[in-house]
Amino acid sequence: MSNSPVRVAVIYYSSTGTNAAVAQEIAKTAEAEGAEVRLRRCTELAPQAAIDSNAAWKANAEATAHIEEASPDDMEWADAVIFGSPTRFGNVTSQLKQFIDTLGGLWQQGKLADKVYSGFTSSATKHGGQESTLLALYNTVHHFGGILVAPGYTDPEKFTDGNPYGTSHVDGQGSLPVDDTARAAARVQATRVVKVAKAVKAGLSG
Repeated sequence: MSNSPVRVAVIYYSSTGTNAAVAQEIAKTAEAEGAEVRLRRCTELAPQAAIDSNAAWKANAEATAHIEEASPDDMEWADAVIFGSPTRFGNVTSQLKQFIDTLGGLWQQGKLADKVYSGFTSSATKHGGQESTLLALYNTVHHFGGILVAPGYTDPEKFTDGNPYGTSHVDGQGSLPVDDTARAAARVQATRVVKVAKAVKAGLSG
């Protein structure tokens, strides 16, 4: 049985900072639960002119510039991966999808299988495609041969935020920063992912 810490990669895309804040909450909680964590952001694909035209987007790009960009090595390293993306027309962003599309080599070698996966998202409006974005993301997990660990209604906090698929937040076009409800949901999700990943890792190595 392996006694090494569970390795969790939190890989996200965030334009104006909502998903960056949730990602940081998840990473902090996973570390508190004893996991070794890599917090990684997806490579930005938008032109600089578009980023500069939006003050919040530009501020977030500058504030998170020190966070390493995600690479396939982070996927191979991890026992559990928690993906994050705002919703774009009910689907994940092109930035996260582009990263996922670089993983064909690892997938072919079977190196993405038997890991724990989960996801989080945000939208500008209530509902706004949150569930469909997470379900679309989770289609990929099935192709990986991954073990999907959604938070479900496994904790009283989940009856407050109401999303069994993953953590989500309505940012009201930037007017509603990540609140205590979303942070509590993020902590529930991170704790559950680490718990299950520990069990899976122990079982696979036993």
